[in-house]
Amino acid sequence: MTCTAHLLFDLDGTLTDPLQGIARCIGHALTELGVPCPPETALRWCVGPPLQASLVTLLGAQRAHLAPRALALYRERFARVGLFENRVYAGVPELLRTLHDGGATLWVCTAKPTGFARRIVEHFGLAPYFRGIYGSELDGRNTDKRDLLASLLAAEGLPPRAATLIGDRAMDMAAAKAHGLRAIGAAWGYGSAQELRAAGADCLVEHPAALLHALAPARDAADPDLPSPHEEPLP
Repeated sequence: MTCTAHLLFDLDGTLTDPLQGIARCIGHALTELGVPCPPETALRWCVGPPLQASLVTLLGAQRAHLAPRALALYRERFARVGLFENRVYAGVPELLRTLHDGGATLWVCTAKPTGFARRIVEHFGLAPYFRGIYGSELDGRNTDKRDLLASLLAAEGLPPRAATLIGDRAMDMAAAKAHGLRAIGAAWGYGSAQELRAAGADCLVEHPAALLHALAPARDAADPDLPSPHEEPLP
């Protein structure tokens, strides 16, 4: 496959499954503050959205003032061990290798702080495939995916019409649409098909290998409305 596009990948829920680390770090933070923590399975919604907002929700209105301390406790554990309590989705390394070798330029575009994102991508051996890694700042800047994407596009001089954002949550799709990028929903992640559709996804793909079909220039040129066997077109 030959591809000259710019492909921007979300990290959590798209390249890796971070639920265990996120849940355990939330548990650490809440326990240190004397707040009961839901079980891991009840924290799936915390994968993707900005962390401080999720902590405010978990703390509740009466304890919302503790959110900055909860965030510090979370990051304390995450920096030591939580970022590695994570796994790369099956098929992702092969997908990235194929895209990279085919001529695409790949970027990480994640609301996770850049330093953490870089360590994760390097730890799991994915760094060689990416031209750059863009994330938020520890002071809160660029936690909104629209701001982050604007920063990436400006810094790299990427033309939006030649770029595609691949992510698993509504914020990914909404950011792509706000800046004129094609938006592909990674249906193997944490956002539901309904969430991704409502946020403007151009199509959904069920597993990493299916992304190759969704991006194939030859297929698009032949019939852009013809879905591959593994791609779900949206009405």
